[in-house]
Amino acid sequence: MQNLPKKVRSKKLSTRVDLTAMVSVSFLLIIFFMVTIELAKPKVLEYGRPDCDDCFENSACHMPDENRTFTILLDDHNKIITYSGLIFVPIDGPKEMKYGKSGIRKELLERNKKVLEYSAQRGKPGKGITVIIKPSNKSNYGNLVDILDEMKIAGINSYSILDEFTPEESKLLAVK
Repeated sequence: MQNLPKKVRSKKLSTRVDLTAMVSVSFLLIIFFMVTIELAKPKVLEYGRPDCDDCFENSACHMPDENRTFTILLDDHNKIITYSGLIFVPIDGPKEMKYGKSGIRKELLERNKKVLEYSAQRGKPGKGITVIIKPSNKSNYGNLVDILDEMKIAGINSYSILDEFTPEESKLLAVK
């Protein structure tokens, strides 16, 4: 008998697949998509408006602090109309203003100073003016940017841009 060389058999490897890396990647992807979905949700500032139309007859109606409200109406030909408080009972009546240092900026700074003093007297120091900017369909984008620049210069952080006009405000803009 001859010595035949033995066949070398390869060692059988385990058929088990290690999924540890796959699980780690899956969890990272899940966390990534959860975070991006949360960041993609729009953040909206709720504007406190009265819930009823007849606020003076209904004593339970919640009114925003009209002493802190300042409204700016933008129209064509660089026309700005401002008033403080509510349109039907304004603190400062509607007046037409110009853009710039001696116009709207001066008015914003003075009104904010008054509101800060008012808030300090009522025990809520630091609560400044709330500006409502309402550009009309006739106003241009540059006017809106100019007003936003004035907000930044005057240090006013609480403002909102609305496109809804009350009938009284529409009448103000119609007057030439």
